[in-house]
Amino acid sequence: MAVIVVIVCAIFGILMVGLSVRANARFQHEETLPLQWLISRSQPLSKTVIRSGPRVFVLSFVPGLAICTLVLIAIGASTLTPRPGQEGMLLPSVLFIGGVFVAVYVLHLWLIEQTLRQGRG
Repeated sequence: MAVIVVIVCAIFGILMVGLSVRANARFQHEETLPLQWLISRSQPLSKTVIRSGPRVFVLSFVPGLAICTLVLIAIGASTLTPRPGQEGMLLPSVLFIGGVFVAVYVLHLWLIEQTLRQGRG
């Protein structure tokens, strides 16, 4: 089971890096990209950018966080033993966590593109 978890973690890591490389090619003309937006009750998806950063940093932040988390999960899966009755919960947990990281990163890239499009238009 540990080998499968390590393979799944590696697949999610490679997917995140691939999304970053694709986004870097798409945003190559931009020097800085938005990193954080204002969120309030009156404007849940505000267009106000709070933080921006260099393109390479912005595009590598979420994948770096995801890869670090998935590496820790893979190490834990290889070295720790689950409690009785929880042996079958590891793979669904890894799939859920990896899927959430990918979904959040795709949302982040979409928000970047929408912000840049509104800035030009």
